[in-house]
Amino acid sequence: MELLPVHTPDGYDPLELLKPLAAALAGEGPAVAPHAVPGQVFEGTLPNDEIAAVISTSGSTGTPKQTMLSVDALAASAMGTAFALKAEGQWLLTLPVHYVAGFQVLVRSLFAGTQPWVMDASHGFTPESFTSAAAELTDRVRFTSLVPTQLHRLLTDPTPETLRLLRRFDRILLGGAPAGAALRSLARSHDLKITETYGMSETCGGCVYDGTPLDGVEITSVGGRLRIGGGVLADGYLGSASLTEEKFVFNSGRRWFVTDDAGDVALDGAVTVHGRLDDVIITGALKVSAARVTDVIEELPGVEQAMVIGISSEEWGSAVAAAIVGDVDAEVIRQAVHVELGAHAVPKAIVTLDAFPLLPGGKPDRRTVRALLERA
Repeated sequence: MELLPVHTPDGYDPLELLKPLAAALAGEGPAVAPHAVPGQVFEGTLPNDEIAAVISTSGSTGTPKQTMLSVDALAASAMGTAFALKAEGQWLLTLPVHYVAGFQVLVRSLFAGTQPWVMDASHGFTPESFTSAAAELTDRVRFTSLVPTQLHRLLTDPTPETLRLLRRFDRILLGGAPAGAALRSLARSHDLKITETYGMSETCGGCVYDGTPLDGVEITSVGGRLRIGGGVLADGYLGSASLTEEKFVFNSGRRWFVTDDAGDVALDGAVTVHGRLDDVIITGALKVSAARVTDVIEELPGVEQAMVIGISSEEWGSAVAAAIVGDVDAEVIRQAVHVELGAHAVPKAIVTLDAFPLLPGGKPDRRTVRALLERA
């Protein structure tokens, strides 16, 4: 089966993806692969004719993984969402379509037969652009999907019109990163209908809504690590049979995706996610590898040691922060990280220490360092 790469740079009209996506879902066209990286290469062969899309992960821990999503998996996700929300309606798209959350807005719209509306993101996400786009929705039933940073910006000194339009949404899906208690409380104080979601590209996006798995989705915790089963699972990774075998496993006659997240599942099926098992910091719904940021900083002249940690942030959910031992200007650090890894990886707080505090066993005391960074 063929694959149709679709470059989606800044300024790309996401509605242009609707036609080829509809053809892919109907089995009448090649699988679509939206991507933001110029010249991105897709190596490997699709395993069957049922693959409708290939969505690239962020690559925060190495080379981006290219996740293969079938027609049946996307349909199961769309139907599960409709059942969970108890309706189908018009969606406002505020996220890039090369991210699974943005891509799913188009998928849900096609299955529901509704016309999505796209926010003008030419100047990034702003309360003004969101409010203008939300005012254009015409259907009685309205939905949107946001990341916590976006909602935080909308609720920071909001205009009466912004609040009116936010309340007009029948449901606002909030995912990509932990929302935080303060943001949840603020949303409730404005009578917003918020549903927190948990999922990833390998599960066609959100598959747990407010702690409850979507219809047909099963979650287990094995040794504290969450595993996900059900019809929403991807077929694996394009061109990476070994990684597919490692992450998608069979147990008790069922296929499971082994996540990198710690969590618990209660007797009634309620899911609690505790966070990443690896060193990834999710800031504004973007993933940053603490190890990669550390490597960039430690390569700078004058830096002896560096420790990169995610700290709590009302706006970002988590913010990248760095403690260093050495003699280097903080602006030099920020510039180096910006050039190598992008603006989202730049530390929001930097402290310089004479030496890292140590635990009795000789390991750095991360809790003490975290407290120093939180205060900074």
